[in-house]
Amino acid sequence: MNERGLLGGLGGLVLGIGAGQRSGAAGAGALMALGVIAIAGAWFVEGRARVAVAFVALALLGAAQTERALNGQAHSRLSDGIARNAPVTVSGELVDDPQSGRFDTDAFVRVPAGNSHRTLFAVATQDDALRLRVLEAGDRVVLSGRLAPLRPTGFDGRARWRHAVGRLDRAQVLALAPARGVLRIANPLRALVLRGTEPLPPTHRALLAGFLLGDTRAVPDDVVAAYRDSGLSHLLAVSGENVAFTLALFGPLLRRLPLGPRTVGAIAIVLLFAAMTRFEPSVLRASALSIVAFGSSFVGRPASSVRALSLAVIALLLADPFLLHSIAFLLSCGASAGIAVLSGPLRARLPGPMWLRSPLAVSLSAQVGVTPVLLATFGTVPLVTPLANLVAAPAAEAVGVYGMLASVAGGLVPPLAPVLQQPSAVLITWITAVARAGASVGIDLDRRSAWFLLGIGCATASALVARRSRRAPAVPR
Repeated sequence: MNERGLLGGLGGLVLGIGAGQRSGAAGAGALMALGVIAIAGAWFVEGRARVAVAFVALALLGAAQTERALNGQAHSRLSDGIARNAPVTVSGELVDDPQSGRFDTDAFVRVPAGNSHRTLFAVATQDDALRLRVLEAGDRVVLSGRLAPLRPTGFDGRARWRHAVGRLDRAQVLALAPARGVLRIANPLRALVLRGTEPLPPTHRALLAGFLLGDTRAVPDDVVAAYRDSGLSHLLAVSGENVAFTLALFGPLLRRLPLGPRTVGAIAIVLLFAAMTRFEPSVLRASALSIVAFGSSFVGRPASSVRALSLAVIALLLADPFLLHSIAFLLSCGASAGIAVLSGPLRARLPGPMWLRSPLAVSLSAQVGVTPVLLATFGTVPLVTPLANLVAAPAAEAVGVYGMLASVAGGLVPPLAPVLQQPSAVLITWITAVARAGASVGIDLDRRSAWFLLGIGCATASALVARRSRRAPAVPR
């Protein structure tokens, strides 16, 4: 299917997810069957008809998957206990690393519920919070506590979009076993990287963990605010550049393999790195995009950046329609779309040398891509963001490359870590200084100004098109 068909299908999928949320928890068998039939029928038509069929098919599948997910939240073996605030003892697996607050620690725990599994939002306090805090994603635990419904506001509202069906209050860890599967390999590798960052001061160490693994739990609030207010918070989220660098490390080995084993090996490396970063939404997007690119090359049909991104986003939203409520996922997709569509034309039209045009084009195009999400979510966008990114991004890229090498080497040979991490400390100091300087500017673009600028841009573009059409030579009949 061409880019137009994929983009149309993606639009239908998003509308279908929205429709599924409005209809609420319901049986989705009929919608799913109709969607599968429609997607199969798209292969037998061409042109605009294929785009229309793909739109309808993915709208049906999006609605069906969303209704199915909502139905799973509303009805399970745990529903009665949640309604009664029943005391329970459950065995399960931590979905993510626990998050610590001032007075408690919370974690998502995947527990058996009949023939399937459900996710509980476990909250521990006092000494139990300290015991839960030291655990990792994938750890198998036995917890006791009291079931409760999710609260309508606060973090519970966000927990609902991570498939939590209820709370487990006053959680106590009764037993513990190590992770299995890919996390059993990923957790020691993650610990190795973090061990290599230990010689750094606490804030630098926390920021380096964010740059390398997307782990910002220990970053001070004022530093987080500076990165956010300057538009640099995306640097603390693992992106496609981190995935590309990880693959580059194994490039000499992969190139020695035949095409099939090379593709399988590359996908395995991507999945292992995604597990190390806890499958953050931005990492999911980057990983899915990489896997689509590997698959396209394997079958001998390399996909354009727009086509590959569309396929990756469609696959992820079909697997988990609740990703549409993840701001990190939307920002990652918006930035990737902006770069894929606009960076080339901007690079060709901007003045100056290539070493300046190329990063500036990437920064501006990514900013255009994320601006609608930022305006819809936060209401404003810092105007200093493109300049801040231009100044800070090269240092952030260097941290992603050198910081990972230094952390791995320092983790393997701890006495070397203090020396190896000195360049990382200098780079992080520079990036944080840029973030603080950008945050101090305090000039933002709000929604009303954005609509005004969009109108001016559309009017200018229309005038330029009309001017070119008047200048075009007449074609003789």
